[in-house]
Amino acid sequence: MRPDNEPAVRRRVHRTDWMALLTGLLFIVTGILFLSIPDLEPLVMLPVILGGLGLAGLAAILARAVRR
Repeated sequence: MRPDNEPAVRRRVHRTDWMALLTGLLFIVTGILFLSIPDLEPLVMLPVILGGLGLAGLAAILARAVRR
């Protein structure tokens, strides 16, 4: 137990970087899809990747707006 006159220890809080997290997940899922479905065309996946990056950016912007 700590004595009553000792100050409480402050925790450092690390905020989540949503853009990095969602982009990483997107590329992991894309890699798994390319390995598991060999007939998958890159031209089909390009709009999916670009759309996913756009949604990740939107989520990052909304998370920053909510924090402020």
